[in-house]
Amino acid sequence: MDEVLAWIGTLPFALAIRRSATLYIFVNAAHILSFGIIIGAILPLDLRLLGLARAVPVAVVGPYLSHAAAVGVALTIATGFCLFSVNPLEYASNPAFLTKMTLLAVGVVNAGLLHLTPQWRAAIKGGPLTLRVRLSAVLSLMIWTGAVVAGRWIGFLLE
Repeated sequence: MDEVLAWIGTLPFALAIRRSATLYIFVNAAHILSFGIIIGAILPLDLRLLGLARAVPVAVVGPYLSHAAAVGVALTIATGFCLFSVNPLEYASNPAFLTKMTLLAVGVVNAGLLHLTPQWRAAIKGGPLTLRVRLSAVLSLMIWTGAVVAGRWIGFLLE
């Protein structure tokens, strides 16, 4: 595994980011903005699924915010991999990084499983917000909040 991690550190974009403080700053900023897209889409969607802003139809905001969050996840993974590549051996042993990666995976699985259910399909067609949908929203709020906290914690645990 160490060989794979070391190889990641030799990729051309890893070397470019490591050699340029400016490039690192821009990739880091893009990563933070990407995570902002996720939170900016997921938080209002989850709160709506939990019953807030009832005047806003889930059928209108659900698909839009779900797609926005998916774009945010894709951008976060891409920019995060670039940042990871700068020092993969150190990040791979960082408990906060590992926690963030676990939460990211669980958050994506939670959203994916929800979107596969008939309850979600009914909700985005104007149907009822079932217990399954609401529980997924509560779980989502906890997961993504935890991922933000873990992400901020990474820098404090780097050796």
